[in-house]
This record gives sequence, structure tokens and C-alpha cells, in this order.
Amino acid sequence: MPKTTDYVSTLFDNDNNPSKVTIALTMAGKALEKGHSATIILMVDGVRLALPNAFDKIDIGAPFKPAAELLKAFMEKGGQLLVCGACLKHNGIEESAIDERFEIIDAGDVIDLVMSAKGSLQLS
Repeated sequence: MPKTTDYVSTLFDNDNNPSKVTIALTMAGKALEKGHSATIILMVDGVRLALPNAFDKIDIGAPFKPAAELLKAFMEKGGQLLVCGACLKHNGIEESAIDERFEIIDAGDVIDLVMSAKGSLQLS
């Protein structure tokens, strides 16, 4: 079970919507900078971002940083990136294929995290 968190962002898109990916990472990173714990949950088509190096090609340009750089900083500052297990199955992605830094969760975990968070941003 993932730890509780102050801030949750759910991300439903992948590199087909680079702006939403960038905003999710930027806002979650800002929450960490402000002293809050932060979590990003990949759901629906967003689970494709759980594959290794999936963030590497996402860069919407200034004033935003490239997604891979934002992800690195997010993870280094203690952010947690979680992946919907049912969404992985629905998209035909094996659990063993995802980035080892990310944790797989279920619907109950999503509800618990969102309900216990102080704030959230839903990018759907």
C-alpha cells in the first residue's frame, strides 16, 4: 500500500498530450518544493508512461522543463509515482514491463489516496 500523501495528481494521458504530462509533473514538483508530499497516479492511457524512458521525448518548451528532467527531480525529492494495475491490464502492458521506480496500485488505493489528500489536480 502506498503511503498517504498531501497532494495527488491523476494523469489519464500519455505522450499523446504532452502538455498535460508536463503540467502534472510541474505541479507535483511544486508541491514538493513547498514542503508537501506529492503523488502522481497514472490511469487510463497514462499507464503507457510507466514504461521505461517513456518521459524522455516529452518537451513542450519554455518556460517548462522537459518531462524527463521534471520526473527525475520529482522522484529525487521523494515524490511517488503510482500506476493503476487494472489500467495496465486493459492496455495490454505486463506489470513486469514498467519502470521499477513506480508502484502498481488498485482502485481502492486510488480512492484512499484521493480521499486522504489535502488537495488534488485531476488531469483527465
